[in-house]
Amino acid sequence: MALNLSLADQIALELRADIIGGRLLPGMALVEVELVKRYNASRNTIREALHRLGQEGLTRYVRNKGVMVRRLEREEVRDVFVVRRTLELQAIAQSGALTADQCERMQNAIDATTLAREREDWRAVATHSLAFHQQIVGLMRSPLFDDFFAQVIAQLRLVFCAAPDEQRFQSPWLERDREIYALLVQADKPAAGQALSLYLDDSERVSLALFTHP
Repeated sequence: MALNLSLADQIALELRADIIGGRLLPGMALVEVELVKRYNASRNTIREALHRLGQEGLTRYVRNKGVMVRRLEREEVRDVFVVRRTLELQAIAQSGALTADQCERMQNAIDATTLAREREDWRAVATHSLAFHQQIVGLMRSPLFDDFFAQVIAQLRLVFCAAPDEQRFQSPWLERDREIYALLVQADKPAAGQALSLYLDDSERVSLALFTHP
């Protein structure tokens, strides 16, 4: 990450991380005066940070309520998966053999997911699973794609928050992440790509079902 980020950019990144970590949920208000105190920043700086989050599709201004963490609509969920499928599958298709560093990062994400599941911390399970998929996109070695996909991951977190039963929603994915990782370690890109494609098809299906209204 660049070291010359403005304070507003740094604050926006921290707030995005809070969304990815499940600490800021859809419908929560981002109160300007509280953020000024939290970050010891000016109102203009906070407004600039919140504007950036709005541009990333993570917040929206609601009349008489102020800036709030967004609730995504069904068509937005579908679009998120179009982007996710494009980036993740392309990353696998053009990847070479995993380096030791790439293996370590992926294994760490899977280990963290495993530990969170053992603790039945389903919110953390989702966070660490998303980190694993961030590492898949990282195979392209593109800082621009990495930063863009971090925004996509934050939107995915807002999707997951719509699940009424976190345990049921998050339970199936760890074993499938392990399968994808094992295939990447074996340098079997076609099988890894196929496993990921099926994963994303199923993930999109159950995610869209959260936004189906009777």
